[in-house]
Amino acid sequence: MSGSAFNAFKSRVAVAWSPKLYITLVRGLPGTRRLHRRTLEAMRLRRCHRTVEHRTTPSLLGMLTQVKRLVVVETQEMPRTTAARPGHPSSSPTARPPLPRPRPRPRPRPLRATRLTSGHQKPFFNQDWLLYA
Repeated sequence: MSGSAFNAFKSRVAVAWSPKLYITLVRGLPGTRRLHRRTLEAMRLRRCHRTVEHRTTPSLLGMLTQVKRLVVVETQEMPRTTAARPGHPSSSPTARPPLPRPRPRPRPRPLRATRLTSGHQKPFFNQDWLLYA
């Protein structure tokens, strides 16, 4: 077992069961293992500081165990943990706000006419050497 005993204990602390989990990616993807990146893609986490909502299933809990150092997990009952100034409206412990709606995907652009599609048959550079390879 690598790491300190505290880290081993901290990763096994029981969390109150909740039907839904809110998972936020807090560490960057560069430098992580390919298996961890694929696990995060399976959970729809592709960018840092993005939050997704998932139902609590055994397979999801296994994925969270795998990438626990990269994500933060919240339940529906947990209060927001924002470090706001005293007296600020967001400093009071309230239920988690609803997730923002995803932005609509942009429409695909129509293809532009290029030199090769507009009747100009000669390529940009000489590719004759490719024919004899």
